[in-house]
Amino acid sequence: MAPLTRLSEQNNRPRRALVIGGSLGGLFAANLLRSIGWDVDIFERSAHDLDSRGGGIVLQPDVVRVFHRMDIDLKAIDLGVRSVYRTVFAPDGSVRSKHFAPQTQTSWSLIYTTLKEAFGDRRYHSGKTLRRIEQDVESATVTALFTDGSIEEGDLLVGADGGNSAVRQQFWPEQIPTYAGYLAWRGLVPEGAMPPIAREMLHGDFGFASNKGSHILGYLVPGEHNDVREGHRLYNWVWYRVANAELLSAIMTDRDGHHRGYSVPEGMLDEKWIDHIRNDAKAMLPPAFREIVEATKQPFAQAIRDLASERMVAGRVIVLGDAAAIPRPHTAASTSKAASNALDLVDALQSFPGDVETALANWEPNQVALGKALYRQGTEAGSYLLFHRPPPVQVG
Repeated sequence: MAPLTRLSEQNNRPRRALVIGGSLGGLFAANLLRSIGWDVDIFERSAHDLDSRGGGIVLQPDVVRVFHRMDIDLKAIDLGVRSVYRTVFAPDGSVRSKHFAPQTQTSWSLIYTTLKEAFGDRRYHSGKTLRRIEQDVESATVTALFTDGSIEEGDLLVGADGGNSAVRQQFWPEQIPTYAGYLAWRGLVPEGAMPPIAREMLHGDFGFASNKGSHILGYLVPGEHNDVREGHRLYNWVWYRVANAELLSAIMTDRDGHHRGYSVPEGMLDEKWIDHIRNDAKAMLPPAFREIVEATKQPFAQAIRDLASERMVAGRVIVLGDAAAIPRPHTAASTSKAASNALDLVDALQSFPGDVETALANWEPNQVALGKALYRQGTEAGSYLLFHRPPPVQVG
């Protein structure tokens, strides 16, 4: 029996997509769906503009592909800051290796701002918390019910609501992120405030250093208001440290006594942990990284978690981005995976223009496989860098 389709699909009238979550994954999907003729509304739980000032991102080809598909003039904007060398330091500050490896680092804020300006404000609805999703097989529709009493109906619902996805929890409650056993301390220092040794050793390159239960990296990213001019940028560092569940819980309790779960934003870390970070930096880090950590006024924290979903489609409901799979940061793939999920989604919908269910059925397997591949890659990297366990030997 052929799947039911709505009259809008049969008559090629615009179909409607409901996107739950207005961060990068939701904006990738919403902009790309609109580019192929869908009516799209985004529903974001936060009542305010999203902000992740400290989100340094390695610019990946799939993100650039999204911008091309959206007809954004990349010559008119500068997407990031280029680094030249990859330099690895020993704990005493000596250089273990340095090789030519140019790449571009951008920021969460720059990507978000570019996508949100392209989508516009009219159909980006803030302060909308999802309560429940219902589907009607006969009419082939999906309905989102929100806590404010509003109801929205569409032909497709995209769950792009992050690692704690309400969409995923309704349809696949057994798919739960797990703590990886370590967290990331993070920080930003204005380029002009980089201490002398840090500027001499780290500026302009992608730097790394490892120690027992410790791995730090850093690079320049766009500064305030996405400014990429020299002297106006920020140095972004990420320091992975092993922490058991009890220690993690204490760290995630902010300076006001509120437990934050899995991340503490800039400005909210308890003062005792700032002292803790600086003391550990003196004991464990090479001089350049030690100086940059000590120069950071408001470090913040993020627990490292794993998720690779077995399912991403339920009728006309899907999850993508971190709602479906959470790659560890070592893969540099969280943003690019969300972009790839969205690109493949619109390709599938165009391949089956009158049959959403078949399009989604064809889309799902490769997305699940991608999430699992990144899970393997991330866990192997984390085990090696933080726990000094070599990756498994590949046979065949």
